[in-house]
Amino acid sequence: MEQFRYIAIEGPLGVGKAALADRLGARLDATMVLDDGENPFLADFYSGRQGSAFQAQLFFTLARHRQQTALRQSDLFSQVTVCDYLFERDKIYAYLNLDDNELFIYQRLYELLAQDVAPPDLVIYLQSTTDVLRRRLREREKADPEFPHLDDEYIRELNEAYTHFFFHYTSTPLLVVETSQLDLSWGDEAVADLERQVRAMGRGTQYYVPRA
Repeated sequence: MEQFRYIAIEGPLGVGKAALADRLGARLDATMVLDDGENPFLADFYSGRQGSAFQAQLFFTLARHRQQTALRQSDLFSQVTVCDYLFERDKIYAYLNLDDNELFIYQRLYELLAQDVAPPDLVIYLQSTTDVLRRRLREREKADPEFPHLDDEYIRELNEAYTHFFFHYTSTPLLVVETSQLDLSWGDEAVADLERQVRAMGRGTQYYVPRA
């Protein structure tokens, strides 16, 4: 893993980022960096309170910046690091949730903060169809009463925004993993196969469909 010391895992809600980060991180004996989902403005955002989308967005952006800055100041290259988000993905949610005036302010702040963030050596983008994401998110709602309800249209828009973002993404090597037919528990064989794909990565974008 000498060429990929810092790996970021990305994808929309319901695609299994945290589960893969945990399994891959354990397999590589990696330092784990996990997104903190706690946000005091999220409940207001999901209930549709005016202005709450901007507050929630800024809270997440500043929290991730603080986490990424601490990571950069540490010995990042002492061992492999696996992070379950890409700082740049912040813009996906901003463009989806903010109005034009809020977006103008957000962009100025983002440009300043992004200068402090170390880019990953590799991004793994977990891709899925919108129908599969809807089904997985509905299952999580049933299992966890506190999990927010996202309407079907928002799930579709979010998935399309991710697809658009990563179709144009060229900042780092990118491994696109199709997960629609995959068991998101990520068993030993699936993680081992993914690790082989990572070790074989070169520059640019590569696509991988795991065995179901």
